[in-house]
Amino acid sequence: MLVYPSGVDLSTSPLHHLSELLAAQRAAAGTRWRRLSPGRQALLVLAHLRCGHTYAQLAAGFGVGVATAHRYVTEAVALLASRAPDIGVVTRAAAREVFVILDGTLLPIDRVAADRPYYSGKHRRHGMNVQVLADPFGKLLWASPALPGAVHDIRAARTHAIVDALTCVNVPCWADKGYQGAGGTVRTPYRGRWENLSAGQRAHNRSHARIRVLGEQAVATLKFWRLLRRLRCSTTRVTDLVKAVLTLHLASTT
Repeated sequence: MLVYPSGVDLSTSPLHHLSELLAAQRAAAGTRWRRLSPGRQALLVLAHLRCGHTYAQLAAGFGVGVATAHRYVTEAVALLASRAPDIGVVTRAAAREVFVILDGTLLPIDRVAADRPYYSGKHRRHGMNVQVLADPFGKLLWASPALPGAVHDIRAARTHAIVDALTCVNVPCWADKGYQGAGGTVRTPYRGRWENLSAGQRAHNRSHARIRVLGEQAVATLKFWRLLRRLRCSTTRVTDLVKAVLTLHLASTT
C-alpha cells in the first residue's frame, strides 16, 4: 500500500478537546503505554470521522495495525458519545431562544433491498432517521439517536420526546409538514395545494419556509463530517457516531 501525507480540514479545537479527554481517560485507567499518544489517537479519530478514512487507510497512515485503529476509533467514539447532551438539557438551555427549528434528515447506509425497516420512501434509499434541533441562526443544538429510515419524522420526534421537552419549557418550534399533528409548541405550514390556499395561508407558508430553511444549516453541519454521508458500519453504531460528532461540534463552538 502506498502512503502519503494528508490533511484534515478542521480547526485545532476538536483535536485539543479529544486529546484532553483521551489523556484523562488513560490517566484514570492507569494506562502506562500506547502505540500512539493521546494527540495522535485523536488525530486518527478525527481523520476517520471528518474524512471517512477506512481502518486500513488509518492503519497505514499512522503505522498501527488495522485492529488497533479500530480499537482507537471505537474507544474515542464511545468516550465522546457519553458526553453528548440529552434532549432535556438542550431544551432547558434553548428556553433562552426566541424559537428553535426541528428537522429530520436521512443518513444513507449500505443495505440490501430486503432490509425494509431501513428504507425511506420519502428519500427512496436506505438510511437512518436523525432529528436535528437548530437555533434561530441555524446553529446545531442537538441531534437525536438514530432510528431506521422507515420511521416518519413525527413518529421519531415523539419517540425521542422532543415535542414534550419543548412544550415543558414553552419554546416555539418551527417544523415542516412532516410534523403536522405533533401538537405542543410545534408550528407547521398549512397543508394543501398552493392554488387552494388563501392569500393569508400562502403568506404564512412563505414566511414559515424562510425561517425553516435555516434548519438546513444544522443538517449540513452534521453532514460536514463525511463519515455520516455514507455509513458502512453496523446500524447499532450510528447513534454513537452521531453523538460523537455532536460533542465535537459543541466543543468547538462554545
